[in-house]
Amino acid sequence: MYTIGEFSRLTELSIHTLRFYEKEELLEPRRDRINRRSYSEQDLAWVAFIKRLKNTGMSLKNIKIYSDLRKKGETTYRERLELLEEHTKNLDNKIASLLKNKENLAQKIAFYQEQIVKQR
Repeated sequence: MYTIGEFSRLTELSIHTLRFYEKEELLEPRRDRINRRSYSEQDLAWVAFIKRLKNTGMSLKNIKIYSDLRKKGETTYRERLELLEEHTKNLDNKIASLLKNKENLAQKIAFYQEQIVKQR
């Protein structure tokens, strides 16, 4: 079990963010007898997954939807799968767009390199 400070260091999330996640019901830390937050290894794994979703561009709204489905248990597997598949499709579209933009930049860089060589 981890205190909020320890958990903050492990997850590289600020205490403020952890409290926000709790307020949004993304995290539900246990409380000890004097009402201090206590985080588990399962909480650590869950935050790692939340961070992966955020890093791939999933909105907090959709992360919340996923989280709510997760709390409902195994009966929501299909809905969670659909949400992740839709996110993956959106991510693939973003990746394709980024690659096209990178290709256009590479062409412009090649043009300038060629022009600089001609000036010599």
